[in-house]
This record gives sequence, C-alpha cells and structure tokens, in this order.
Amino acid sequence: MYSKVNYTIVGIFVLLFGVGVLWFGFWLAKYGIQETFDTYRLEMTESISGLSKDSNVRLHGVDIGRVSHIRINPNNIEKVEILLKIKRGIPIKEDMLAHTQMLGVTGLLSIEIDGGSNAAKTLIPAEDYIPLIASKPSLLSKLTDNIEGLGEKLEKLLSQSQKLLSDKHIQTLGNILDNVEKVTARGEEIENKAIASLEEADKTLQAFRLSIENINTKFAQATEDFKKMQKDFAEIKQVTIPAVDSMMRTSENLSHASTKFGKSIDRGDYNLKKILEPLVVDIQILSNQLGDMSKQLGQNPSDMLFKSRKSRRGPGE
Repeated sequence: MYSKVNYTIVGIFVLLFGVGVLWFGFWLAKYGIQETFDTYRLEMTESISGLSKDSNVRLHGVDIGRVSHIRINPNNIEKVEILLKIKRGIPIKEDMLAHTQMLGVTGLLSIEIDGGSNAAKTLIPAEDYIPLIASKPSLLSKLTDNIEGLGEKLEKLLSQSQKLLSDKHIQTLGNILDNVEKVTARGEEIENKAIASLEEADKTLQAFRLSIENINTKFAQATEDFKKMQKDFAEIKQVTIPAVDSMMRTSENLSHASTKFGKSIDRGDYNLKKILEPLVVDIQILSNQLGDMSKQLGQNPSDMLFKSRKSRRGPGE
C-alpha cells in the first residue's frame, strides 16, 4: 500500500514537470500559438558581442520580437547582418533607428528601436523583400570610442609632456623664469621712478596753479587800477577842458584888450604909470604861482595829477 502511494506521487510530479517544461519552452521561444511575425534586417559595423539568437527586440522599451539570425554580410565583411522577427501589425517607420543596449550588468545585449514619427513612411515586408531598419552606434560603442580617443589624447599628452620636461627644456624654462624675475625687478624700479616723477609733476602743477592764481589776482588788481585810472582821467578831463577853454577865452580877451589898449595909448587916453602899477603887481604874483607850479611838476608830476587817489601799497608794505 505504501509503495503504490509513492508511485502515484512520482507520476504526478513527472506529469507536472513535463507540462512546466513545455510551457517554459514556449516562453523561451516567445511564440504565441496564433502569433505571426514579419522579418526585418539590420546592418551594424560595431561589435555585437553579447547579442545572440533569440535576444529581445524592443520598440520604445516594449517587447515586439526577437533576433532570429546573426551573420557576417558576405558582400561586406565590415558589416554584421542581423535578422529580426517582429510581431505583425507593429508599425516600423523609415525614420526609426535601431541600436544595441546592455541588459543590466549581465553583459547580454538586446536590440532597441527608437524614434519614428506618424508622418514617416511605414516599412512593409514581402516574401521577396526584407526591409532594412537604419541603425546608429550604441551608447556603449560611443563610450568606448570616446575612451579610446581619450586614451590616444592622453598618450599624445604624455609624449608631449616628456618632450617638454626634457633637461634642455627645463634649463630653458629656468632661464626664462630668471629673465622674468629680472624684468619684474626692473619693472618695479621703473614703476617707483614713474611714481616719483608723477609726484614731482603734481608738485609742479600745484606751484603752477598757485602762480596762475597770483597772476589772476594781479591781473584783477591791474584791471581795477586801470578802471580807476580811466575814471581819474575822466575827472581830470572834466576839470582841465573847461580850464583850457577859459584860458583860451581869457587869451582872446587879453588880445582884444591889448589891441584896444594899444590904440588908446596911441591916442594918449591913459596915464600909463598909474594904470600899469596894479597890473605889474598881478603879473608878478601870477609869475610866482607859475614858477611854483612848474617846480612841483618837475619834482613830482604824478602827485599833482593823481593826488586825489591814494597810492596802493605793494605786497609786504
């Protein structure tokens, strides 16, 4: 009885295991019982190490098929030809681009299709025509190329650095630094001299400004004096012109009087002695006054002309 129960359990386990194996086989093959697929192809020039038959094909991250075949293009050995089985009804556009993408850190690759627009033409497979999906370098390929390019640049940089750091160049660099130090010291000396020259120029400009101010002051004073002199001359003119006119009239009167007097004398109308005595006295007084005036003019004529204006004291007086 015990052995019959064991056989039953083993039979049930084997049956379930067989069903599981069949289901697992369908899952790996990614075939639906009633699903049909269209064939597309890719051509890539980069390494596809990690990509294998039955690898996933995704459109914008959604599984749409699998890789059915991988081979080297017999007409161009630089390209790898990849055949894809994509579910029928999935629109593949001309402007879509396919590239390989790594699955996590496993090292396995899948095919990822990006891009595409509704306005673009749809690729339609036929029995005698397999549409070609355009491809682009993968991120890993770009990174590898960039690393290789960076490695080459680093190698060139190291080579140039070795040439630059040779003994000859180091000595030349030392000489350049010495010359730069000398030029810097010379520049500081020139700078100090320039500062001293600027200070002297500033002092000179200050003295020049003071001189200009003094000149302006003197010129203002001279202008004021000239204005006062003009005023004094105007006053003298007002006084002297009437005096001159009076003297001219007096002279004319004297001339007329002399003429009349001469005629009177000729006729014997006057006693000359009695008449001339007062006149002689007046002439003597006038002669004395004219002598004093001429002496004053000879000694200090400015005092007589400008005695109404006080003399200006000079600086320090």
